[in-house]
Amino acid sequence: MPDTAPAAAPTSSSLWEPGTATGVGSLPGTDPVEACRLVFDELPDLPHLPELPNRGAGADMIGRSAGLLADMPVDLQPSGWRLVPRPGMDLRRTRDLLARDLDALGEVAAGYTGPLKVAVAGPWTLAATIELQRGHKALKDAGASRDIAEALAEGIARHLADIALVVPGARLIVQVDEPCLPAVIAGQVRTPSGFGILPAVEEGVAVDRLRTLLAATGVPAGVHCCTSAPPLGLLRQAKAAFVSVDATLLTPADDDAVGEAVEAGVALMFGMVASRDAELSDVRRTVEPVRSMWRRLGFSPEQLREVVAVTPTCGLAGATPAYARAALRRCREAGRALADEPV
Repeated sequence: MPDTAPAAAPTSSSLWEPGTATGVGSLPGTDPVEACRLVFDELPDLPHLPELPNRGAGADMIGRSAGLLADMPVDLQPSGWRLVPRPGMDLRRTRDLLARDLDALGEVAAGYTGPLKVAVAGPWTLAATIELQRGHKALKDAGASRDIAEALAEGIARHLADIALVVPGARLIVQVDEPCLPAVIAGQVRTPSGFGILPAVEEGVAVDRLRTLLAATGVPAGVHCCTSAPPLGLLRQAKAAFVSVDATLLTPADDDAVGEAVEAGVALMFGMVASRDAELSDVRRTVEPVRSMWRRLGFSPEQLREVVAVTPTCGLAGATPAYARAALRRCREAGRALADEPV
């Protein structure tokens, strides 16, 4: 069970306490109560609502988030999720799975007060993944992409309201997952046939759409993008409260973008612990790449303590349960190491 004592308020320059660790979203297994207990046991400073994609269709990131779309029902086709005229069995199953997740959260987090992170797939990733009724990617239709973003914003508002009823003491934080964003703005999203490529979305349009969605949540909201060379400048322009990236993929070429984000007041969730079963390195080796980056940037050690939270490099759904627990524990140890000895 989580500690029910009131959590200290975050510092003015940060969304979380120094030394915080959190998860990205997904975990192995199929039991939502067990998953919530794992999260609250191992990530007490910033727990999150887990995703359990191993339960099947509707529990995956795309299906779960598509199920939130207001007045835009989806159904599962052999090629993936597709917009349909009316709700069907797949959508009912998706919403039932989410309801079970909230029941589990309410059971495990009873009395919890403190920050709680909620992840949803972003508007560009949904548009690049969901198909229109006639089979094209929604991204091909500018109007459909816009409608998805608006429906998602309304759905997120309802989702957060439901969570607030279940855990009234939580301070909610939204993580918008955008793994497809780099491909969207680079013109690398393939058509359903796989033979064609959709035109790139203008960066200004991508920024505006994300900025509108993040603001509409009404709570601190940031973006997770775990690719190499993540579009940090775009996310900064979109007014993301934080960015979540795989720090093991960052290179000195990303230093300027990271530095500009920090100077703009953007907090950082840095993935430092492998998300698939691997031999966990010594904590000092785990955090050294981030310490080295901070020394190159020339920021104060105190800023690192306040700005950076530690996560796995991506979701843990593909890991074994034992490794998932060990990885989250190592994230917490790494966060404490950064707090105690930033650089």
